[in-house]
Amino acid sequence: MIKNFIKAARLRTLPLSVSGIIVGAFLAGFKTVKYGGVIDAFGIDYSFQKNYSIFWLAILTTIGFQVLSNFANDYGDGIKGTDDDRKGEARMVSSGAISPKQMKNAMIITGVLTLIIALLLIYVSFGSENFIYSVLFFGLGIASIVAAIKYTVGKSAYGYSGFGDVFVFVFFGLLAVVGTYFLYTKQLNFTVFLPAFSVGLLSTAVLNLNNMRDRVNDAKVGKNTLVVKIGAEFAKYYHYYLIGASFLFALLYTVIKFHSPFQFLFLIAYIPLAKHLFFVLKNTQEELLDGELKKVALSTFLFAILFGLGNVVL
Repeated sequence: MIKNFIKAARLRTLPLSVSGIIVGAFLAGFKTVKYGGVIDAFGIDYSFQKNYSIFWLAILTTIGFQVLSNFANDYGDGIKGTDDDRKGEARMVSSGAISPKQMKNAMIITGVLTLIIALLLIYVSFGSENFIYSVLFFGLGIASIVAAIKYTVGKSAYGYSGFGDVFVFVFFGLLAVVGTYFLYTKQLNFTVFLPAFSVGLLSTAVLNLNNMRDRVNDAKVGKNTLVVKIGAEFAKYYHYYLIGASFLFALLYTVIKFHSPFQFLFLIAYIPLAKHLFFVLKNTQEELLDGELKKVALSTFLFAILFGLGNVVL
């Protein structure tokens, strides 16, 4: 049974989910370097132990939200019959390996544990002297839980009406990068939104690729993803835009904040992404896109590491 829940957690999605946290922490760490702080490879200021805690609590919180989202997706699609004829990896509820009640209980437990970790993260970051910030981030935590569940669960599941891309862009990109940066610095910088856009767009590209693979089955069962709405050809153009725009936003940030040639390290991550785009261009069998999901997800994780490292190397 534990093995089945591990499969339902879809561990291969976790590197993608923490990419925004890594970028946000690196950028906050670079700010510390600029003003004379002491950092390690992750841009964490060891002059203050709480900064180290913020990073790992943010990672655990994000992983919790991702696992909750994966459980909810498995549950929602399973009880609606969406996954009965799906391509790729089998889902646990639709296959009968996990009952709907068991999955619902797992969602409740995961949601509660994640919220507890999020509360600890908020307390460590803001303490008792920043009450308004604490309330704001608590509200964002609740919104994240609701959004993770409502993606496929319920009659008004937004993943069935083409709004999943917006959710991924906002939560995986903007909230992850800018939110993490704010946890450290207690302030906003408009340039931080540029790499946040990059991470959000790359994360959305993973979802779009998934929806391109499942387009025929989704249309059959009434799951009107954006790909179903715009069709296979325009979904490819949309995919090119997502990855191309992510590159341009990262490049723009690097030009604006240029201080070292090492900042262009992130270009390495776009080598496999360029090969991926060529594959998508030539591909005519949508089920073959399943193998590309891991490539884009891991390339996004690589981008986060290289982009971050490039910005903390003096």
